Amino acid sequence: MYSKEEVLHLKKEFWTAFAEAYPRKWILYDTKIKDVTFKFFIDNKKAQVLLDIEPKDDEKRKIYFEKIESLQSILLEDYLPDAILERHYFLDTGKEISRIWVEKQGVSMNNKMYWPEIFDFFNTTMTQFEYFFYEYEEYIKDLEINT
Repeated sequence: MYSKEEVLHLKKEFWTAFAEAYPRKWILYDTKIKDVTFKFFIDNKKAQVLLDIEPKDDEKRKIYFEKIESLQSILLEDYLPDAILERHYFLDTGKEISRIWVEKQGVSMNNKMYWPEIFDFFNTTMTQFEYFFYEYEEYIKDLEINT
């Protein structure tokens, strides 16, 4: 079991190593759509690449999700065959968002042996997510175009 300080140090070491292995600027919070963000997630059981849709206005959240959902077959066939789309996803806080994600089970941030595998998963998956987003960005952003 790790102490709180050891966990913080390991997280910092993990993200630094990832940035050194794949030194590029990711979209992440810079989608140009308020409250629509890409995220990396890692714990002791899984790694995930996420697209969270969380505007406070439920109608906007619904529209953004439905736009991506309307592109689901393209997303799955051409970019991310293992993507999961969930319109009603509840965070641990109880907040409802919409989420699209890809997950890799059986890896752990605490075991450095997995780091190269996790880094490769993050890089490959986020790159595909970004390609998809850039290709359909104008359609997704435009709230005036209905699905």
